[in-house]
Amino acid sequence: LMKVSIITVCFNAESTIRDTIESVLQQDYNNIEYIIVDGASSDRTLDIINKHKYRGINIIISEPDRGLYDAMNKGIDVSSGDVIAILNSDDVFANKGIISNVVMKIKGFDILYGDVAFYRDGNFNKIFRYYSSGQFSPKNISRGIMPAHPAMFVRKTVFDEYGNYNCKYRIAADFDFVARVYKNNQLRSIYNPELMVKMRLGGISTQGLRSNIELNSEIIKICKAQGIKTNWLKVLSKYPRKILGLILKI
Repeated sequence: LMKVSIITVCFNAESTIRDTIESVLQQDYNNIEYIIVDGASSDRTLDIINKHKYRGINIIISEPDRGLYDAMNKGIDVSSGDVIAILNSDDVFANKGIISNVVMKIKGFDILYGDVAFYRDGNFNKIFRYYSSGQFSPKNISRGIMPAHPAMFVRKTVFDEYGNYNCKYRIAADFDFVARVYKNNQLRSIYNPELMVKMRLGGISTQGLRSNIELNSEIIKICKAQGIKTNWLKVLSKYPRKILGLILKI
């Protein structure tokens, strides 16, 4: 039976962590390794995690880290699953059958990715923006387009071969990972065309103009480092699609 490791990274997430934990523990698949990496929270986050510990949280790490991606790397390093997914402490799985579905569909593939939707004020009934990973293909990396990271399920062997997240990128280390693994197009991946993860607005890469500028300049640096030709015009060309996602929920 394929083992799936789910990693949740968190810091001072007392208002949202319970929903995230519940959405993992309620999955109908029974070979899940659940790892939580906490950045030494100073609020009640750790109390809430410990309260749920005996219901199926396998590993808890709580210590200072060098940011989001450093915490993700810690989780990857201790994981023993065949497949790894990162579910952040603002996010929840869209339904109880997500992991079962992944296990069924990922056979013969290195990566499976699906769609996410963004929600405001923790109201998971009303979609604010929908992000379809169907728009991704390796040739779109130069436009800064990638699969939705919270809906990416990656075999451990891919991390073993290509390495973990590069912490020198503050916002776009997930994009760097995608650029590295897809640039030679040697991986077998499959798109799962359904909503897999519900996300609260307010993550590190959705925090307004300044972080958008930082994100896009990191994307351009990453493309350059990976030998992928791009420019500001190309990267900014993804925004009309984002606006459509807001209006049409596509």
